[in-house]
Amino acid sequence: MPLLERGLLVGRFQPLHRGHLDAIAKLRASVPEAELIVGIGSAQHSYTLENPFTAGERMEMLLRAIEEAGLTGVRPIPLVDIDRHAEWVAYVESLLPGFGRVYTNNPLTRLLFEAAGYAVEEVPWSRREEHEGRLIRRELAAGDAWKSKVPPSVAAYLTEIRGPERLRLLSSKETGSPSHAKGDA
Repeated sequence: MPLLERGLLVGRFQPLHRGHLDAIAKLRASVPEAELIVGIGSAQHSYTLENPFTAGERMEMLLRAIEEAGLTGVRPIPLVDIDRHAEWVAYVESLLPGFGRVYTNNPLTRLLFEAAGYAVEEVPWSRREEHEGRLIRRELAAGDAWKSKVPPSVAAYLTEIRGPERLRLLSSKETGSPSHAKGDA
């Protein structure tokens, strides 16, 4: 496969929602002979309000949703932040098979990849006001109608791993660092 045909979509997928899946499907359809690498960003972060799910859980969400949608040629790969912006693109290049274009709506990611000479395109989000991870995480914690905003396979998985309970715990005022729990039996 020629290098320029393979694309890289970078996102956190906290959690994977219908907007993400729609974007993945549109990107695959735009170049059907190409592979799409889905970079699971901030893979080292989990169990926080902004990043409640582990890289493995996000990978599982992606794999289940991709299979459910019948998509092929999509390769999810976790990407750890290294907190050295000048070196991050080279780090990503060392982890991934070759790619020629990048899809992101994150201004810093765009800037870094463009500075490295990559063609960078906007992610074709659909109904962004409905499909936003921050809002879905809030709905997960509140018990609201979050299930309609994620693919059915992801809703089942989030229920299986007790995602709503995790978000409720993380958002409670009593949540502290693990050191606060030392006296608990």
